[in-house]
Formats: sequence, C-alpha cells, structure tokens
Amino acid sequence: MTLVPASIIRFNLDTKQEEKAIKRGILPLLERATLVQTFGQRNHVCLDQGSITIPPFAPPQKMQAHYIPPDIPRSIFVYFRGLFYDVNNDPEGGYYARGARAAVWENFKNNPLFDISTDHPTTYYEDMQRSIFCLCPLGWAPWSPRLVEAVVFGCIPVIIADDIVLPFADAIPWEEIGVFVAEKDVPKLDTILTSIPTEVILRKQRLLANPSMKQAMLFPQPAQPGDAFHQILNGLARKLPHDRSIYLREGEKVLNWTAGPVGDLKPW
Repeated sequence: MTLVPASIIRFNLDTKQEEKAIKRGILPLLERATLVQTFGQRNHVCLDQGSITIPPFAPPQKMQAHYIPPDIPRSIFVYFRGLFYDVNNDPEGGYYARGARAAVWENFKNNPLFDISTDHPTTYYEDMQRSIFCLCPLGWAPWSPRLVEAVVFGCIPVIIADDIVLPFADAIPWEEIGVFVAEKDVPKLDTILTSIPTEVILRKQRLLANPSMKQAMLFPQPAQPGDAFHQILNGLARKLPHDRSIYLREGEKVLNWTAGPVGDLKPW
C-alpha cells in the first residue's frame, strides 16, 4: 500500500468543467492537501478541505514603470475596462458574470460619472491612478487581476462578487480599503458610491497608500519581506502542528514563520 503525504498544490480549473467537478467532489488524493489557488469561492468543494487563497500574478516591474506622480488628482469617479458580455461563450448574456457586468453596462453606459468601456487603452494603468473607484466585478470566476491592480494603484476597489474569498486577510483589511456591492445591487451603484462620505473615501485612500498593501499583493523577483510569497508562507505556517503563540511576533498579527522549534517546521 502506498501512502500519499499531504501536499501543496497550485491548480487552475477550466471554468466550463468546474460545475461537473464540484458535483463529483474533491479527489480522495487531495483531501489532506493544501490547495493554493487564486481568490477563492465560498462553499466551494476545494475550499472545504482547506486552502490558501492567493492573488493572481500581476507583473510588478511593468506596473511600477507606469507609476505617475502621487499629486496628480483623481479626476475619474468610476473606472472599468473589460468585457460586459461574453458573446462567444454566453450569447444570451445572462450567465457570464451572473449578469453583473451586463447590469453595469446597461445602467451606466451613459452616466458621466462612469468611465467604462471594452477598450483597453495604453494608458490603462495611468487611468486607474487617476480614478477614485475601480470596479472589480466577477467574470467567469469570482476574481481577476483587476483587484490587484486597483490595490497597487491606490484606486478603491469596488468588489462585486457575492461569494468571493479574498487573500491574506491578516495583512490586508479588505473591508476598510474596499467597497463591497452585492450583485443584485449593481443597478444602484451610482447611489451607493456617491453616498460614501468624503472622509471615508480619504481614509480608504490613505490605507491604500501604505506600501505594505501593495507589497502583499505582488510577487517580485527576488522575493521581498511582506510580499505575496511571504504571505503564503505565513498561511502554510498556520497549518503546521504548533502552539499558535510560537509564530506570532509580539504586538503583530503577522506570523513569524522562521521562528519556533525546528521540528515544527517539518511537514507532517
């Protein structure tokens, strides 16, 4: 008989096949595995077995090359570039993004507060830095690199994905830096966003300006303290059998994964 040790697995599941996979359930081989996957989904069969949710890769050097001076005003109220309908895979338009993106377009395509389009201009990164709110709706999956880009460029992410599980909650206070809008409330987006007090917007922007927020979402080469790679190591440390106090630095929430007895750092 062969024993399969607990594993660390990174995978992407073809969205078209995902519903079939969920019905079948997780493979017995993976029941003790740690699944490392981009932005999770609540009540997903894989997440029921435990996983580490990570941000998708966004090229740090490419993004840094597009930084603009921080004193340039944010003159765009709401910004979004991307698909509203997936005509090739969902010609009737009701299944893609569960209709949330279609609702954004139908309700706000002529609203002067909303700079939304399917175009992808060469100034995309610069435009995000000139925007107050960046829409981050679900697509075929709950996540997209758009949320990483919004955080890195200090644009308040407007997260429209009812069942999304966000990464690194101990490092990024998502409720404080973002705005969560239920998919059913998309037609009220203009009212929701214009009713947010100025002081709340400024507080979110100050938090987003903290370099640690950007660092936690990126995978620079080589790895740097506090980056996404280190956040993954923190998540793995939690899954090792140990007294929780061993890995906590005094006064901090971030786990010190390099501390503790050597025996505890070995896979079980």
